Amino acid sequence: GDKFASLEKFINLCKERVNKFSAIQTEQSKRLGYFMDWDRSYHTSSDENNYAIWNFLKVVSDKGWLYKGHDSVPWCPRCGTAISQHEILTEEYKELNHESVFFKLPIRERKDEYLLVWTTTPWTIPSNIAVAVNVKEDYIAYNMDGEKLWFMKKRLRDLESQGILKGDKSKPEILKGKDLIGWEYDAPFDDIPLVKKTLGNYIHRVIDGEDVVTEEEGTGLLHVATGAGEEDFKLGLKEKLPVISSIEEDASYVKDMGEFAGKNAKWHPEIIIEYLRKREGGRFLLTTQMYKHRYPTCWRCKTELVWRVVDEWYIAMDKKDKSGKTYREQMMGVAKKINWMPSWGLERELDWLKNMHDWLISKERYWGLALPIWECKKCHSIDVIGGKEELKKKAVEGFDKFDGNSPHRPWIDQVKIKCAHCGEITRRITDVGNVWLDAGIVPFSTMPENWFPADFITESFPGQFKNWFYSLIAMSTALKNENSFKRVLGFASVRDENGEEMHKSKGNSIEFNEAADKIGVDVMRWMYLKQDPETNLNFGYHVADEVRRFFHLRLWNVYSFFVTYANLNNFVPREGLDLPLENVLDKWIVSRLNQSIKNVTTFIEKYQADKAVEDIENFIINDLSNWYVRRSRDRVALYAEDEDKKACLITLWFVLTEYSKLLVPFIPFISEEIYTNLTGEDSVHLADWPEYKEELIDGNLNREISQARAVVEIAHAQRKEMGIKVRQPLSLLSVKSPIVLSNEVKKLIADEVNVEEVKNIKGEVDVKLETRITDLLKQKGEVRDIIRKIQEERKKIGTNLDQEVDVSLPNWSKEFEKDIKKKALVRNLSKGDFKVVKL
Repeated sequence: GDKFASLEKFINLCKERVNKFSAIQTEQSKRLGYFMDWDRSYHTSSDENNYAIWNFLKVVSDKGWLYKGHDSVPWCPRCGTAISQHEILTEEYKELNHESVFFKLPIRERKDEYLLVWTTTPWTIPSNIAVAVNVKEDYIAYNMDGEKLWFMKKRLRDLESQGILKGDKSKPEILKGKDLIGWEYDAPFDDIPLVKKTLGNYIHRVIDGEDVVTEEEGTGLLHVATGAGEEDFKLGLKEKLPVISSIEEDASYVKDMGEFAGKNAKWHPEIIIEYLRKREGGRFLLTTQMYKHRYPTCWRCKTELVWRVVDEWYIAMDKKDKSGKTYREQMMGVAKKINWMPSWGLERELDWLKNMHDWLISKERYWGLALPIWECKKCHSIDVIGGKEELKKKAVEGFDKFDGNSPHRPWIDQVKIKCAHCGEITRRITDVGNVWLDAGIVPFSTMPENWFPADFITESFPGQFKNWFYSLIAMSTALKNENSFKRVLGFASVRDENGEEMHKSKGNSIEFNEAADKIGVDVMRWMYLKQDPETNLNFGYHVADEVRRFFHLRLWNVYSFFVTYANLNNFVPREGLDLPLENVLDKWIVSRLNQSIKNVTTFIEKYQADKAVEDIENFIINDLSNWYVRRSRDRVALYAEDEDKKACLITLWFVLTEYSKLLVPFIPFISEEIYTNLTGEDSVHLADWPEYKEELIDGNLNREISQARAVVEIAHAQRKEMGIKVRQPLSLLSVKSPIVLSNEVKKLIADEVNVEEVKNIKGEVDVKLETRITDLLKQKGEVRDIIRKIQEERKKIGTNLDQEVDVSLPNWSKEFEKDIKKKALVRNLSKGDFKVVKL
């Protein structure tokens, strides 16, 4: 059919897909609380981004770093394209089981003697060219079934324990690996047309494997297939060995592979094993064994990779430009200018930069960056175009058809230019670019000059040292020799609740919208921010519910407490209300508020979100909920004194409104609800970040209250140990403490511990309860039990907080009748069976 029309249709479908998922991502980002200039979202597929990469590649070419290479590369048979070293992440290595093969190669001039070779990739055996040895190691001839099998001596014990070898090892011949070099042997697939043609007069031989041959696994004899492995290819170049390229893009054997032609090499290892089993009565096959090992997979589709020898485009890392420094050296210099958080990120990045190969930037695909390389078929020179205007200037054909379209295939493929060296008309190469070119150029394609470099970026550390961080550094180094971002915060991965990787196939993945519906995005945000960024986050609904109950519900309960009692007391808050700060609780909570704002601000400025969350939780849960609100319930009750009630409500309103501003980056939706409801303002996101007032931070009071709470904790523990409930008043609490407690603070302790008096002297911490219960104290305890019983019944029958009730009781102390009526909101108290009636 019409290739142009088909490709055009495909590319337009790709663009539709980009727009579809971009819209989904935008909506999900908004739902997660992102504030972005959504009307100016950037897309890596945009013209601006593509032409910016063209400019980068032009600069790289002018520096002499761009070249076309012939190499053995990892290849995805499903995607039909090369996979660069950058794209093979640690996470893409999977624990897989493969059928490994122990095969025998008959040695020429040594009758009934064989090289015993092992491989986990049977599909590569037809491409065998040589066998490599470690020249320093000993190799033995193992007697088995009338044959001698040669392998590394150090592998003997393992091979016997695995049941691979079962023979007589008495008086074996022993030679150094160097003595095996040059031995010639026959291979089982030499009659296959492609193999026979490629070999020509070449005879398989033993070569020096240098450090590649190890004693850890196999037989110590390395199967070398120059057309099917990176190390093999390098050995082949050194030894000038032929290359058998036996598979197509989809990993099926090529047409000249005889009976194997068209069959998938990777998915059908049994065809090779069966061939070995039948060839010459099975003389080439010893045995097979299932073997579990780590094997690389495609980062896109998770298909197991193969290796192919192909022509691809690279950027050289070790070629110097006019500065006298290599690209690698310059990139390492730029990386050192960046503030890495955590600091070990720099060492990880430098380690990658020191050891990485040349950057493979081409893909044999259709959608993506069209590499702006026009190659002359006649003289093989190249012209790299740096932008649309340069293309227009150099075009001799097809620019009118291209103009008005994006710089993608098939439209860009119509443009032809004249070779600057020989005058031949040239076409663009058909390859597209590595996707990390798209991501790395963003600082140059989207940010105005006055915003460069970016202040901050953040991404998951695993993999990004090789990919995004690398590409950002690489492209900014080439273009400006400086960093495109000032600081980077790296974080670990999200796993399921059991610490396992999430996968749809495992059934343990959680889709964003599902999680947002079920637990709310503020809970999700809190979980992310609370996590130490250096450790994996175990995410799941049980964990999320614990987080919600621990923090979000506690915060909401404090807010609900205020709203309830503000409405009950007709309190109308407004900006500008003076903080009375006469009650010690009010002074303290405002002091702690300002201290927390100071702490959180400092942590945020240092990008320590987890420490900020820890401080927030301490303030909301321990200070505001567990102490301030607990100790203030009687202050806002209907029977409470009006001025103190007002002071408490003003203080709590101030704390909630100020702190909701601070909570915005953490829980934007709850913050918005609290702030707008309490202030009537349009949005908390339009408010300024809260500023702490140093003069309101009372360190002495903070320490005194902290001491008081420690005393309370000890006293409660003593009550529990002695079996005395808190509702039972006691006469005295004697306290020794390093800090002499004020009368106000002693009153707080007395109310919390339920004692008549607190005596305090300075000294090492010591707390002692007077546990003797007088008749009067017993009576007071009974009154408290009555009040509690009435309150519980009020809840059961659904009375409002300000609604009076009639109560009948069998007995009560007349002396404390007023107290019962006041605190339980009882209008009439009569004798009879216990009953509470709404009025």
